[in-house]
Amino acid sequence: QVQLVESGGGTVQAGDSLRLSCLASGRTWGNSVMGWFRQAPGKERDVVATISGGMTYYTGSVEGRFTISRDNAKNMLYLQMNSLKPEDTAIYYCAFKYGQSLLGGFNFWGQGTQVTVSS
Repeated sequence: QVQLVESGGGTVQAGDSLRLSCLASGRTWGNSVMGWFRQAPGKERDVVATISGGMTYYTGSVEGRFTISRDNAKNMLYLQMNSLKPEDTAIYYCAFKYGQSLLGGFNFWGQGTQVTVSS
């Protein structure tokens, strides 16, 4: 089992930056993938970015603005979000899975942290 706890959300203005953090505990060793997902009001939860070893994936709308990183020694996952836009407003979730594929199959989730971007 893996437990995930996010932090770092908040309310900011368009153009500002935020860094989300996720602390993982439990059986986190071995081949694994971590990622950030988000769910806006009235919409489905979608992938934002994922990371496994030196490989990363970004959804098109955040590429060039967001950076995902992972510190395995500290069991931490980060999402640096720059040039935030109102459309980035959502609940952001940290996710974990065993394996190597960057997409699909995430089965451990955090409780989510709210990010609100005002115009």
